[in-house]
Amino acid sequence: MSLDRRTFLGITAALAALPTALAATVEAPMRRKIPGTSVLLPVIGMGTADTFNVGTGADDRAPLAEVMSLLLQRIPGAVVDTAPSYGSAEAVTGDLMQAANARQRVFLATKISTSAGQAAAQFAGSLSDLHADSVDLLQVHNLIDWRNNLRWLRQRKEAGKVRYIGITHYRDDAHDQLAQIVRDEKLDFLQINYSLGERNAEKVLLPLCQERGVAVLINRPFQDGRLFSAVRGKPVPDWAGEVDCTTWAQLFLKFVVSHSAVTAAIPATSKPRNMIDNLGAAFGRMPDTRERARIAAALA
Repeated sequence: MSLDRRTFLGITAALAALPTALAATVEAPMRRKIPGTSVLLPVIGMGTADTFNVGTGADDRAPLAEVMSLLLQRIPGAVVDTAPSYGSAEAVTGDLMQAANARQRVFLATKISTSAGQAAAQFAGSLSDLHADSVDLLQVHNLIDWRNNLRWLRQRKEAGKVRYIGITHYRDDAHDQLAQIVRDEKLDFLQINYSLGERNAEKVLLPLCQERGVAVLINRPFQDGRLFSAVRGKPVPDWAGEVDCTTWAQLFLKFVVSHSAVTAAIPATSKPRNMIDNLGAAFGRMPDTRERARIAAALA
């Protein structure tokens, strides 16, 4: 996807802009090791499904440029997760990273969402859209042709085109199959849904990933916004400050990333103010077992 000069310059200017308060912050975000490595990932990253599926115009992309800028400045090295099946999101992600010269400042993840016979062509398109020679993480999307695709992903890893490989899904009804794959296959990453409203992963998948040394990315940490509906009109509890939270979003995210099996959560947003809110969950004290239970009870 190409940009005209006016749009490109507008996006570049937006990426250069940063709120003074954020620029002055020196506190380091919480990070977790990728199991079996010394690589540390920030516990909060960014997804792009739906939110980055926009056109080429400056008005469409300016808020996303600011969202990207906030991530790069506040939490360098964070996961940016996209996919070729997210409409224009992959190309928009690539254009914004290129405008910010950001490829080396993110942990870039994408997916294969077609049959293994078409995987090579799809991945070539992804690299072109992302303006990248390689990605950090390549995942089989939603179990699509997973056996053949996982074999192909291993070949890409051996060829140096990806650093890590994994598999993804976004629904509870896939967890049993995912658990069997984690038992039977050697994976670097698993990406799954997990939130205060969807806790099925706690039963088997998360403990299993810890046992097997598999890093875990969490999608849908707000259950597609339903968690906010559940607390609409309810004030943030007074005790939220004990875990350095000022909003419900931060409580929801800290509940997720405080689980010891979780490597990072990847909430998606197109709104800079929401991005600032989300990024706040990477800092300060994390809930312990008692505080996690308290957060869960507050939603009931």
